[in-house]
Amino acid sequence: QVQLAESGGALVQAGDSLRLSCTTSGRTFSDATMAWFRQAPGKEREFVAAIRGTMGMKHYSGAVKGRFTISRDKSENTVILQMNSLKPEDTAVYYCAADRRTLITSTMFLETSYEYWGQGTQVTVSS
Repeated sequence: QVQLAESGGALVQAGDSLRLSCTTSGRTFSDATMAWFRQAPGKEREFVAAIRGTMGMKHYSGAVKGRFTISRDKSENTVILQMNSLKPEDTAVYYCAADRRTLITSTMFLETSYEYWGQGTQVTVSS
């Protein structure tokens, strides 16, 4: 059984940094696509970042590009989201997602493309 478990969410102040982790079990996703999405209160879930393929190609939404960094530790079967210069608008539940395929760029932004999801971790940024 495949499971994704997020951790690292917390209450922080604007300008702080936070590191989210997503650990997978039941399957190796080292060469597939793993991503972070987030859902703020009253809003739809949105794409944040993804890392895909054997080369670890990285992609970011415009809202987080330059502030967030996604990385993958294959030995630990873990995906990390390093979040710097956090803003109140980054407040959301952050979800880890994974798919066995190396998704193409036109589909990796879509939550429907991902087969596996974690339960989410809350990030709250106070002003």
